[in-house]
Amino acid sequence: MTTEPNWRTSTYTKSDSCVEVADNDPTVVRVRDTKHREYGRMDLRPASWACFVAFTRQLPL
Repeated sequence: MTTEPNWRTSTYTKSDSCVEVADNDPTVVRVRDTKHREYGRMDLRPASWACFVAFTRQLPL
C-alpha cells in the first residue's frame, strides 16, 4: 500500500521559497522544491533524513 504524500513546508521559512517535505509514510521521506514541484522530488530513507535534520539543527542561524 502506498501512502499519499502529505506535503508541508518548514515553519522557519516563507511558504513560497522553501522545500516541501512529506514524511507521513514510515518507509520514505519525500522532498521537493516549493516553486518547481514539477521538477521532481527526492525520496530518502527516514534514517538519512533524520541525520540531515540533526546536522542542520547544529548550524548557526
